[in-house]
Amino acid sequence: MKAKRVLVLAALVFFLIQCAAAQRNTLNSSSEWSALRRLRSSLGLRARDWPIKADPCRNWTGIECREGRVTVISVSGLRRSRVGRMNPRFAVDALANLTLLETFNASGFLLPGSIPESFGYGLPGLRVLDLRSCAVNGAIPSSLGSLSRLKYLYLSDNSLTGNIASSLGQLNELLVLDLSRNFLTGSIPASFSMMSKLSTLDLSSNFISGTVPAGLGSIFSLLVLNLSDNSLTASIPGELGNLSRLVELDLSKNSFSGALPVELGGLRSLKGMRIGSSGLEGQLPEGFFSGLAQLEVVVLSENKLDGRIPSEVWSFPGLRLIDISANNFTGELPSTGLNGNVTQAIFNFSNNMLYGSLNSSIRFFNLTDLSGNFFQGKVSDDSRRNATLDRNCLQVLPDQRSSADCKLFYSERGLQFDDFGASGPTDSPSQVSASKKNRRRVYILIGVFGGLALSVVMVVILVLLLRKCCNKGIPDQGGIADKGPAPDGDGQMVPKEPSELSGLGDVFSYEQLAHVTSEFSESNLIKHGHSGDLYQGILENGTIVVIKRVDLHSFDRESYIRELEIFGKISHTRFVPLLGHCFEHEHEKLLVYKYMPNGDLASSFYRATDLEDESLQSLDWITRLKIATGAAEALSYLHHECNPPLVHRGVASFVKNECSVPHCMLYFPTRADKTATAYVLS
Repeated sequence: MKAKRVLVLAALVFFLIQCAAAQRNTLNSSSEWSALRRLRSSLGLRARDWPIKADPCRNWTGIECREGRVTVISVSGLRRSRVGRMNPRFAVDALANLTLLETFNASGFLLPGSIPESFGYGLPGLRVLDLRSCAVNGAIPSSLGSLSRLKYLYLSDNSLTGNIASSLGQLNELLVLDLSRNFLTGSIPASFSMMSKLSTLDLSSNFISGTVPAGLGSIFSLLVLNLSDNSLTASIPGELGNLSRLVELDLSKNSFSGALPVELGGLRSLKGMRIGSSGLEGQLPEGFFSGLAQLEVVVLSENKLDGRIPSEVWSFPGLRLIDISANNFTGELPSTGLNGNVTQAIFNFSNNMLYGSLNSSIRFFNLTDLSGNFFQGKVSDDSRRNATLDRNCLQVLPDQRSSADCKLFYSERGLQFDDFGASGPTDSPSQVSASKKNRRRVYILIGVFGGLALSVVMVVILVLLLRKCCNKGIPDQGGIADKGPAPDGDGQMVPKEPSELSGLGDVFSYEQLAHVTSEFSESNLIKHGHSGDLYQGILENGTIVVIKRVDLHSFDRESYIRELEIFGKISHTRFVPLLGHCFEHEHEKLLVYKYMPNGDLASSFYRATDLEDESLQSLDWITRLKIATGAAEALSYLHHECNPPLVHRGVASFVKNECSVPHCMLYFPTRADKTATAYVLS
């Protein structure tokens, strides 16, 4: 009996605790109730996500509360009602009454319009503000600098204009500042050096000019610094070498002058250095790489760097890619030493002025591009499989430079050129005479057999012409007339992977991509594409990507190679960006694309709305005109600007509005309203 009383008492206590917890998770502020209703109305949210009669803390999607007060609002991924879609706008004034709000996340939720100045004054407790891909425009209000508790500020992928507000430097608690992919101008505020806790600063893909503030080198907590694709000038400040914790540095696609600062050799935690297409000149500092033991990716391509390649390039144990192509490096290739995992890395030394004989150890490397240099001598068959060697001065190999070009290069430097093997050891007169006789016999045999071959070819052509004349008038069946049978599998040439890797983005490991897709699980699967399965994943830096998994046992290898060649050779804003690749496995290739969060073109032209209203809403004709204009621009590029022109079969309308990523896709955005269309090259 006593035991029963104890059980009843315990149950009662548990019940009371649950009731208290439920009470705490019930919204108990009338002013916040009213504010949420106004926000629901101004954003035009659906009743199924924010039901008007239900408690927001318990039943509204994306709402979180603490002690009966709203602390988190996330409308990312929610859809508007039919009325809300008719008038989307930046209307979030009601947030000012949610005084304990810590997080507002509207990533991917369209909020066209500018951020009002009042936004920065009414949310004193805000810690996270995420407005990525929201179609926000106008200037960044200086009032955001008043959000003293803010830790994460994401404003990327919008249409923000004007100068960067210097007041942002007052955000002393800020950890991440991402203003990338906007239309910002002016210079980088010197006040940014006061953000002492900042770990990520991303200002890439804007129109920022001026110099890189030396004060950025005093933000010792910085892990990621990305200033790429801007119009920055002058020299790279050596003070950046003080960032001992920096892991990723991207200064590519700017207009710097001068040499690479020797101080950057002190970035001992650096894993990725990308300073391609930045106007750098001069030699790499002596011993520059010796202190960068953690480097995995080095991109210094398309600069004006010269001198010799330091031997330390082979010494990084975790190296995955080094691209120093399209510079003026000269001298012989340094001896490798084959330390660590260097043989698994990809090396692109193409289009420089390297010369001399090739070290036989290049056959051990995963992939090496040495094209467009002046190497001479012979190369073993093993080395040819792993290296791209065209446009050199090598013996026997096809697609080499002319003898005149090679002789001129070597003579200008006072070096000896083997003249493709013709300048070998001196032979005796008898050996020379015998050699001439042998060559004469060879020429005679070539003439005889060449004449016979020409006769056979002429006969074959004549037979084909007669056959065509006889078959003229026979109706074409199935639209495939004049097409012969497909070649047998045994006789088909297996295409090689393209050697130009600079257009294929970053190099990812298989383990890394398997991790971000939960081991390619069904929950991450987007669709089974005709050229590969598509999975969604989120990289370590928070970037959402689509990973195409191409199984060469099941899919056509030639189509896959064609897709790589297109991305390796063509650079145009109408292509969905290819961010990277993984070629570790022979029969399974992984391509990493930018994720496009919205729907496809077909459903945008005639799109069914939610269950509350099953009518169809068509795109307006101004938007359709923009789509047609974008499509025409891209097709014109393929037909008239590509050399040679790209011929496509059956251009199919595919995806719009910053699309989800399928096969080799073109997309045509207009930055004003983010409307786009896409096409597949079949």
